Amino acid sequence: MSASESIRQEADDRGSWDDVRDLPPSAKLVAKVLEYNDTMTQQQIADETLLPSRTVRYALNRLEEENVIDSRFSFSDARKRLYTLDIES
Repeated sequence: MSASESIRQEADDRGSWDDVRDLPPSAKLVAKVLEYNDTMTQQQIADETLLPSRTVRYALNRLEEENVIDSRFSFSDARKRLYTLDIES
């Protein structure tokens, strides 16, 4: 597999706003908040959206299923995950 094929494959794995369209309102709100704020923890998203932590967790799971967000462990606190919107422009 060449480098250009792997880049193309990664681009195919990325979600789009069309994938978000059929999700619940909480997932749409979380996606919009992540669009305006580059990287956030689950608690920061809950504070920004005023949604309960459980609802934010559900929304993040739905967004991950659609491949529209990227999550990784925080280097400063390994118990937390950082979420970033990963949607094609």
